[in-house]
Amino acid sequence: MKDKYSAVWVSHSSISDYLKCPRAYYLRNVYRDPKTNRKISVMEPPLALGQAVHDAIDTLSKLPAEERFTTPLMNTFEKIWENVSGQKGGFTDNEQEEKFKTRAKDMINRVTTHPGPLAKKTIKIRQELPYYWLSEEDNIILCGKVDWLEYREDTDSVRIIDFKTGKFDEDPESLQLPIYYLLASHTQTKPITGISYWYLDRDDEPVDMDIPDPEIAEKKVLELARKVALARKLGHFKCREGECRACRPYESVLVGKATHVGINTYGQDLYILNK
Repeated sequence: MKDKYSAVWVSHSSISDYLKCPRAYYLRNVYRDPKTNRKISVMEPPLALGQAVHDAIDTLSKLPAEERFTTPLMNTFEKIWENVSGQKGGFTDNEQEEKFKTRAKDMINRVTTHPGPLAKKTIKIRQELPYYWLSEEDNIILCGKVDWLEYREDTDSVRIIDFKTGKFDEDPESLQLPIYYLLASHTQTKPITGISYWYLDRDDEPVDMDIPDPEIAEKKVLELARKVALARKLGHFKCREGECRACRPYESVLVGKATHVGINTYGQDLYILNK
């Protein structure tokens, strides 16, 4: 019998955590502070930038296409930035914050000047957190939020768009777009005829990528998800290096080398590393 509460939930970010370091996966996705019963999260400036830009653009998807840019997006962004300003964004001083905020504002200006698909009709998945049963037999659910689903009227289909706020290209072997393809295929009814990254730091429009083979994608994702499920069952989450870049920030939280700055929108205890 299916029971989503006992299932192992996996996503692109949690699988990526596991591939980088099982210990980092544990500390980000399983561990709860015994004092608060909340998961922990470490905020750093690049994450603050990405969160603010994504949240600002996401507000557009809730509006009809013709109304999306009637209110300046920069005004929306400025209000959202307040949520990550100062310590809450992991910034060490005003100069560092202004540097990152300027980069973020450049991205907002780019999509305002070149809205492209953002000015067209979009498809909204009804689930707040889209998910489907990747394997009922293994009790595994695949979940995740797709940044944007552009509706193509001429073919009654959709194009998946993932916004990138970092400076580097996504790894060609990344499972991000295959996972989003699987999620979009299982949680809405339109066929998918395009899939792309939009590097907001440099590109005026999304860059189309190859549509993945669904069978190959599902096989790869399920194989990794089973490894995650087995690690959870065995409680085996060791860092392969003793302590690596992926798990070190979270280990710092556990030993008191981080400052608690609040609770984030996911209900997690939010920390910044002590300098």
